[in-house]
Amino acid sequence: MRVRLGGFLILPRMLDKGRAEIAGTHGEYHYNCPLDQRLLEFVGIDPVQLREQLAQGKGDGEILHWILSNAQHPRTQFEIEQWSAYQEARGTAALEQREYFQNLHRQVGPLREDIASWADLLDLDDYVSFGGKA
Repeated sequence: MRVRLGGFLILPRMLDKGRAEIAGTHGEYHYNCPLDQRLLEFVGIDPVQLREQLAQGKGDGEILHWILSNAQHPRTQFEIEQWSAYQEARGTAALEQREYFQNLHRQVGPLREDIASWADLLDLDDYVSFGGKA
């Protein structure tokens, strides 16, 4: 299930990974991964500063307010929705990305023919990682 925060598609996942990293429970998930960096670059937020905000125990709403107040690249709601829609549909480009995508797809849901975008794959990976059946 895709959840958005303030229109941002990947923001809730990124905040959860940041909090898990701070708590030392992140496992194989990594805050400030290339996908997180896409969002951080889009709004112009330093990942270290954002992590500091997370470490203060702020909730999602407080973090969203902080991001919108501190963004070096303020975005309109329309821009946010368009960016998120693009991220939701974005597939693989480079050969290395396609290989990684296909390998992960084989691991988490080899029979799932509906997995076409990174958002699809990440949702499936999250679902399977927490006990769901592909």
